[in-house]
Amino acid sequence: MALAAYLLASWRGETRWLRRALVTGWGAHALALTAQVLGWGLPGDGARFGFAPALSIAVWLVLGGYVIESRFMPLPRVRRGLALLGSVTVLLALVFPGEPGVHPASPWAPLHWVLGLASYGLFGAAVLHATWLDRAERAMRKAGRQPGQMPVLPLLTLEKLTYRFVLAGFAVLSLALLLGVWFTPVWHWDHKTVFSVLGWAVFAGLLAGRRAFGWRGRRATRWLYIGTGLLLLAYVGSRFVFEVLLHRAPALAGL
Repeated sequence: MALAAYLLASWRGETRWLRRALVTGWGAHALALTAQVLGWGLPGDGARFGFAPALSIAVWLVLGGYVIESRFMPLPRVRRGLALLGSVTVLLALVFPGEPGVHPASPWAPLHWVLGLASYGLFGAAVLHATWLDRAERAMRKAGRQPGQMPVLPLLTLEKLTYRFVLAGFAVLSLALLLGVWFTPVWHWDHKTVFSVLGWAVFAGLLAGRRAFGWRGRRATRWLYIGTGLLLLAYVGSRFVFEVLLHRAPALAGL
């Protein structure tokens, strides 16, 4: 259902039926993720997780933000791209459902996982808004050269929304990292940890530079893209290597 609705929502045009198809796909996507993470109808016992379900959850969170936000601010030509992205992540999660038998090393581990995924969703929403921000800036420069043309979306509103998402994502990521340090008995500088800390440092630098030096425009969005890329490599990238390239599961204590 999610795949069918997303593919329908990716059709050209701006009608209410296409918007409803996106909402339907988003709801079916939530049910599919719930069934998949809990392992319903899949071989093995207990919950299962992996790079594809994590990516699917992050995209689902971004789509949820879009579904809500689009009711208050027009976001043309965005629905199709998000619908296609949703269908790709649903398909990936079907092909790579993850490893069964997730056993937390600490009762606090599930909260650590939830905070990590929430930070993925928040930074994903920030990247989406930053993309619109870059597009609006290009439209503004073009409008300056060609009188009578105006940017599609209000620049200041987009900038404010972008960095609110960055700030929220940074706070949630910081809590996730602190919680991971607290309940992990032996700290290991593995790929996931290194990329997570590097991503956190890039976001900290972005927020500090924006506050101290007033960073705006492409300089700021570049930092956002780099930090998000590092964060994706931290979990999704490392799990992809283990599950798809090496065909073995990493230690699941910290996922």
